[in-house]
Amino acid sequence: MALFSKILAKLRGGSTSDADWDELRTTLIEADLGATLCDELIEIARREKVEDCEVALTHALESALTSVDRSLARAQGRPTTVMVVGVNGTGKTTSVAKLMSLIKQSGNSVVVAAADTFRAAAIEQLQTWGEKIGVEVVAGKFQGDPASVVFDAATLAIREKVDYLIIDTAGRLHTKSNLMDELSKIRRVLEKSSPIDEVLLVVDATTGQNGIVQARSFLEAVGVTGLVLTKMDGSAKGGIALAIERETRLPIKFVGTGERAEDFSTFEASIYISSLLE
Repeated sequence: MALFSKILAKLRGGSTSDADWDELRTTLIEADLGATLCDELIEIARREKVEDCEVALTHALESALTSVDRSLARAQGRPTTVMVVGVNGTGKTTSVAKLMSLIKQSGNSVVVAAADTFRAAAIEQLQTWGEKIGVEVVAGKFQGDPASVVFDAATLAIREKVDYLIIDTAGRLHTKSNLMDELSKIRRVLEKSSPIDEVLLVVDATTGQNGIVQARSFLEAVGVTGLVLTKMDGSAKGGIALAIERETRLPIKFVGTGERAEDFSTFEASIYISSLLE
């Protein structure tokens, strides 16, 4: 990404014309940082001495990111319940599959509920991953009741005393109210069996500022606790991480950069900021 590398090089070289600042602003806007944050960062760069500029920008970038704990919740004495939400096309089901693989690799047991019953491909995808890595996937009939799938999965997770229960949910947006009502129903069913420890919202990094709008909607409806940012493939669009955290104060907990299981990891704020400045 290295969004600031060019302007830092110009500062060190003593070449900072108005055209340079305009070019930087355009680059930052295109990287989805948002106009307000762009102007704040440019103002910092313009007023600081050359030798202090990188330090000042680092502090500003750090303050844009939330200081909330980014680790995945872990309950004691019962399954940790993780509900994964998001609109179709963001990589939600793929992220669920990668998350269950990551949890399994860490030495924890996991059960997955394939509760996106409105997409046969979503059910099949999770079942394939489950067979591959040795995780039980509870699924129902195509177009069946997702709350029933969730209930069965929660019952199994409690009976087998597994460490994590992950719920994949529907993401269709035929109408916003229907989707949110369904997610609320799933929450109610889950909470009868066990508390919900995490609600992870999957956001496609390439959707830009629309990702912030999605985050606000889900935050209001289902109490999102953290974000999974997908398609973070190293492109300049990665500035959305700063914008979405600054606007929502929700921590990005995981990032996905490809289709393979290993293309999924915890979000490291210090590494991300370094990548913007390197």
